[in-house]
Amino acid sequence: MVERQLPSEVKRKRLIKVFAKTNPYYGKKPEERTINELLSMGLINLDKPSGPTSHQVDSWIKEMLGVKKVGHGGTLDPRVTGVLPVAVGDGTKALRVLLLAGKEYVGVMRLHKPVDETLLVSTCQGFVGEIYQLPPVRSAVKRVRRKRRVYYFDVLEMKDKEVLFRVGCEAGTYVRTLCVDVGKKLKVGAHLQELRRTKVGQLSEDEAVTLHDLKDGYMLWKEEGYEDELRRCLKPIELIVSHLPKIVVRDSAVDALCHGASLALPGVVEVDTGIKKGDSVAVMTLKEELVMVGNAT
Repeated sequence: MVERQLPSEVKRKRLIKVFAKTNPYYGKKPEERTINELLSMGLINLDKPSGPTSHQVDSWIKEMLGVKKVGHGGTLDPRVTGVLPVAVGDGTKALRVLLLAGKEYVGVMRLHKPVDETLLVSTCQGFVGEIYQLPPVRSAVKRVRRKRRVYYFDVLEMKDKEVLFRVGCEAGTYVRTLCVDVGKKLKVGAHLQELRRTKVGQLSEDEAVTLHDLKDGYMLWKEEGYEDELRRCLKPIELIVSHLPKIVVRDSAVDALCHGASLALPGVVEVDTGIKKGDSVAVMTLKEELVMVGNAT
């Protein structure tokens, strides 16, 4: 079986331009941050339940953790479950980079009339590549045709008129519309019945935590000083750029970059392969701290 991958899951090699050491007295590795530091700038890979809106989930987490700012990357409809990246504190400033991350969904599509499975599979494969979509009538964006890319569209199981499928697609792709378009192509009609998001970039449902996990972890830390459960839920903000190629810079270059300077070659220590002009790139310290996200020129 061919392994299905989002673009962000393609393995990159790290090239070492020069060996350099980092000053232990400045900064710290992300995993060494205190809970309070994570609460001021952290990320939660949340398994959103069916029912609440994504904004309601933000409000609950804001109240639960007692933080001032909470935001999510990639809104899920109320009935849709699965991976919802939620940033807290200053981590919300980095949410925009998730707009570049591919998404994976598993769902149930209901055909309005029975069709041959072989025909269904070939029809779904016909949607792989660049497609044009018109957002649903009930949509938060203007209804104009948009170009999107589908990376894979697999039929996992078929029973009568119900189809279990998995699709990997570019951010902004409407899976509900995709199911309707499949029905039109087959000339039988179809609609989306159930949907779950299983990946956002390299954030997977396998590592996602529930609201109950988060609440229990926070109470254990607050009342008993036990950190492990909360650390399992609240991750360093660097996780938000896990899907981006990286450039590692010297300690001496960090301050200049933070004050708006362009990255110059002498400040580069390591670089990932495969970076093309225009690509978004995460610039990291030798301690693996996120400095900035920029575009390759």
